[in-house]
Amino acid sequence: MTTETSSLTLDKAQGSDVLLSVRDLRVHFPTDDGLVKSVDGVSFDVAAGKTLGVVGESGSGKSVTNQAIMGLHRGTNARTSGEILLDGEDLMSVSESRLRQLRGKDVAMIFQDPLSALHPYYTVGNQIMEAYRVHHPDANRREAREKTIDMLSRVGIPNPKVRVDSYPHEFSGGMRQRAMVAMALINDPKLLIADEPTTALDVTVQAQILELMVDLQKEFHSAIIIITHDLGVVADIADDIMVMYGGRAVEKGDVFDTFARPKHPYTWGLLKSMPRLDEVRKEKLDPIPGNPPSLINLPTGCAFHPRCAYRDMVPGSRCSTEDPQLFQFGKQQARCFLTEEDRAAVAENDMKPVERRGGDK
Repeated sequence: MTTETSSLTLDKAQGSDVLLSVRDLRVHFPTDDGLVKSVDGVSFDVAAGKTLGVVGESGSGKSVTNQAIMGLHRGTNARTSGEILLDGEDLMSVSESRLRQLRGKDVAMIFQDPLSALHPYYTVGNQIMEAYRVHHPDANRREAREKTIDMLSRVGIPNPKVRVDSYPHEFSGGMRQRAMVAMALINDPKLLIADEPTTALDVTVQAQILELMVDLQKEFHSAIIIITHDLGVVADIADDIMVMYGGRAVEKGDVFDTFARPKHPYTWGLLKSMPRLDEVRKEKLDPIPGNPPSLINLPTGCAFHPRCAYRDMVPGSRCSTEDPQLFQFGKQQARCFLTEEDRAAVAENDMKPVERRGGDK
């Protein structure tokens, strides 16, 4: 039987070694056109040594969620609320000075574009050394340089004793991303946030960066949140997955279970639009029709219902009038009114819409 459950109960049940606990996070931006609800009530946990993959279309709230964890919305016009507990300490309520102590040391971030994240006027080595000395004020320049060279070597930068004095433009795209990984890990953070870390990299370099992150995670036992559009990346390195749509989590669960038995129609659409190498494809890839919703004027009811091919399977007009909460389906959660019987019928028809069993639209 499908029952509604609070995300707090289910998330905490997934592991006792919880490092990061996010509860009812909201990040809204007032604009001249209205209130942009970029993140609207997101909750999740990440355990030490585990990786959470966050996926969804552009504008779904993935990056804004993780920028909030870093405290990057402070000093802006963003209206934020909720709890972000890192090792039991609420990052939403700590002072600015305390946040600076934690940022870069306990929680670090790899940004999407390393060329814009790295300062063009300073050498790569100087920027990594600065990140180290901020949190190790007793370390002299020589110690920081040796630490930086060692970290550049560990992330696979060739000839690190020479390249430590190179400028960002003298690095290739893959080397700049490795340098960003080195900067993020120089202080052995408990939590690493990677925002599209393999964007614009060729597949060989992408595989190397992902392998590097996994190897360093094993060494430091850090938790990782990886934000990506690439479901293949999530399948490769993540333990759990959170699918976001319209500023909210629409599905959460174990990666294997979610890929094998997805529960939300949006997740079905993402998987159907991804090429598969483990089976012969007889049909063209099937993109999700329509466009993501405006975060100022979200549709009533389920935010995905205007694009959902399965909404007529739900009796009445619940999808367009009633906001679904996260329901529990075994070990997974999905923000959807479809029952397990509905999902079984869809699965039998290869995720194609089937006629509703009865009732009014």
